[in-house]
Amino acid sequence: MLLELTQWLAKDYRFFAVFNYITLRAVLACATALLIGLVAGPRVIRKLTALKIGQAVRTYGPETHLVKNGTPTMGGCLILIAIAISTLLWADLTNRFVWVVLLVTLGFGWIGWVDDYRKVVHRNPEGMRSREKFFWQALIGIVASVYLAFSVSAPDSLGVWHLFMEWVMSGFTLELPGRSDLIVPFFKSVSYPLGVTGFIALTWFVIVGTSNAVNLTDGLDGLAIMPTVLVGSALGVFAYVVGRVDYSKYLLFPYIPGASEMMVICAALAGAGLAFLWFNAYPAQVFMGDVGALALGGLLGTIAVIVRQEILLFIMGGVFVVETLSVMLQVSWFKYTKKRYGEGRRIFRMAPLHHHFEVSGWKETQVVVRFWIITMMLVLIGLSTLKLR
Repeated sequence: MLLELTQWLAKDYRFFAVFNYITLRAVLACATALLIGLVAGPRVIRKLTALKIGQAVRTYGPETHLVKNGTPTMGGCLILIAIAISTLLWADLTNRFVWVVLLVTLGFGWIGWVDDYRKVVHRNPEGMRSREKFFWQALIGIVASVYLAFSVSAPDSLGVWHLFMEWVMSGFTLELPGRSDLIVPFFKSVSYPLGVTGFIALTWFVIVGTSNAVNLTDGLDGLAIMPTVLVGSALGVFAYVVGRVDYSKYLLFPYIPGASEMMVICAALAGAGLAFLWFNAYPAQVFMGDVGALALGGLLGTIAVIVRQEILLFIMGGVFVVETLSVMLQVSWFKYTKKRYGEGRRIFRMAPLHHHFEVSGWKETQVVVRFWIITMMLVLIGLSTLKLR
């Protein structure tokens, strides 16, 4: 929105031409989202408190969490508002990737909002039924995956439709360009062609999987938001690289026209996330809820697909991955042992993994900060692949 205004003003005043630089707009997007979050945060918390939108703590969780019962939740709305406004102000709204990221983010946010609403209004700690939640996640995920399969492969918005029609006319046998291949980090020229079906399947798994992974991680004060900011910021660096002909060629990455605009959204995510952390740090004044966790996970997954760094997302988001695996292993092992021995057994004292460490004697702040440190290390490893190839 402001980009169009500055471009119009630049015709008469050369100074405004500086706003064409993505790096400047990324900084401004971060600052805008941060300011919105810090200014609106207290008002949002007071409103949530007045409406009695408090967290219903699960009775089978750690006993130390019972004191958090009634803490305002659905604070993820604050993050989404800050990201959306900042993006609409500073991003290039003619960019095809901007809209798919925003729609996926807000779509998953809507699912989380319904889930949180049922938890708060109906006082049901479980919220939306798992099948219902998964259905809507799967639906949004598949629509986004199909679009991205051709959007990433096409040079511009007009080319998306043309490429899709070519695929249909070819009897669904059309091969996608090399820029849509699955990139293996740390190797100069190792990538695997996915084809349309493979691309759609992988993209769906990344978007839906990341959304749920971030949601599972969001169990302690500040635990999920900081890794999200760190991973999102790193993806912004990759977006800038693959979106430029010169940098992508020099660093041996595929050139994705328009992908550099994702840097603005990643910067907005960083600003909004840090503003939310101001109020979510221990002891939390507000929780993000599913409305925030599901949306942010979907955002990270979508951008990772656009910049062709799905595997790297798996590495940098290692905390999200381990948290998810801990739940899957715990549930699977419990069901297996109950069926075989008549009594369910556990691998961890409690899942997700952060609860295991809590029950083991770690303080909540220790778990959170140590998970942050691990994420920082993993992000640095991810960023090293820019050159170590």
